[in-house]
Amino acid sequence: MKGVLFMIKTDELQEALPQVSMPLPGPNAKKVLAKRAANVPAAVLCSYPVVISRGSGAMIEDVDGNRFLDWVAGVGVMNVGYSQPQVIEAVKQQAERFFHGMINITTHANYVDLAAQINKLAPVNAEDKKTMFVNSGAEAIENAVKIAKSVTGRADVIVFSGAFHGRTALTSTMTAKKTYSYGIEPAMGGIHRAEFPNLYRAPHGYSREESIQYYLDKLRYVFEQAVPAKQVAAIVIEPIQGEGGFIPAPFEYVAALRKICNENGIMLVADEVQSGFARSGKLFVSNYWKENGFAPDIIAMAKSIGAGLPLAAVTAGSQIMDNIQSGIVGSTFGGNALACAAGLQVLDIIKEQQLTERAKQIGQMAFDGFTDMQSRYAEIGDVRGIGSMIGVEFVKNRATKEPYPELVAKIIKHAVSHGLIIENAGVHDNVIRFLSPLVATKEQIKAGLAIYETAIKESLTELAK
Repeated sequence: MKGVLFMIKTDELQEALPQVSMPLPGPNAKKVLAKRAANVPAAVLCSYPVVISRGSGAMIEDVDGNRFLDWVAGVGVMNVGYSQPQVIEAVKQQAERFFHGMINITTHANYVDLAAQINKLAPVNAEDKKTMFVNSGAEAIENAVKIAKSVTGRADVIVFSGAFHGRTALTSTMTAKKTYSYGIEPAMGGIHRAEFPNLYRAPHGYSREESIQYYLDKLRYVFEQAVPAKQVAAIVIEPIQGEGGFIPAPFEYVAALRKICNENGIMLVADEVQSGFARSGKLFVSNYWKENGFAPDIIAMAKSIGAGLPLAAVTAGSQIMDNIQSGIVGSTFGGNALACAAGLQVLDIIKEQQLTERAKQIGQMAFDGFTDMQSRYAEIGDVRGIGSMIGVEFVKNRATKEPYPELVAKIIKHAVSHGLIIENAGVHDNVIRFLSPLVATKEQIKAGLAIYETAIKESLTELAK
């Protein structure tokens, strides 16, 4: 499929390169940020001195005319890029007809058509599938858990260290990092945590096989010491941990997990909120799983499904979905007509513009760039990922693997001053994530890597003073 990448063009901003012509924030941005400080809670965190005016492809322009390459993309929301013309047109056409029709009251075609399309594509452990829509990733996870509990008649759920599933009462309990739930305890009951299979931080000297077994033993310890397997409704896992540090779950581990679930009547739930919609080089990471014989029972998806409009979904086999207790699931705005119109176009764009292949090619460019830097900067301890979801972990010492969050914070600050927007991740905030829109050009990826390395150099110099 050579030649697929970097072919599609729209406006001048989409093809532009990063350019910052003033200290940030600029004068117009300062006014908006001052108004934000006066009117928006400080707890809605943001340390980026950027006020967006417009976006196209992988680029955004701020209110002062500065141009930024966006490698955060709404934390994985803009896989198809900003301002896709056919998404805009589809939403306009739908807006002229009606904005909303609640699916519990009146059926609208966009909801049904998008559900049908996802049912054809979602790689769950069933031939016949059904899909329901909600508004956010956290809602999708909540509903996936409710479905598993309702169908199995069990009350408990196993999640993992490093997990991020949302900020609602349930999903913040499921989320590992307690920054997201500090001060709002007590947590909801019935949530048990196993250790995520992070091969980079497995016991020193272990082989890959020994590391996998080590983490499986940790899971079995949860069954022995926390909750019997026969009480567990679901095991919920991110195929690639997002906030936890962009750590792929090893396929061998997932295969073993599938077997454990089969043996104990547990539902395997894949949280594909951040990893879905072509990001991994397939529509879902679960596609890789299914090809290898260990598909999940339920997939929760959100973020890039709606090209920026609030939309999320839960897909499972019909046998599961048709056995949910009546009244357990539903949503006033879930499957909003405008959002579903966008969602239908997202699937078309992924297919027409071959974004799964583009994800592999863009990801390979970035991965090669990061590993090249790793060969020259001892502070880069690990580079990992699948497709175009890549994490770069920074450490103070490669032998001890001591996290280096101070360096990451400075790299992010210096990068944005040169026109590259990047974000941290990881339990210790020492990982930088790569989440570029999949429509980025070759020149933009090259420019981003150059800025990235400049930011590393500037940050190391600053820390050495």
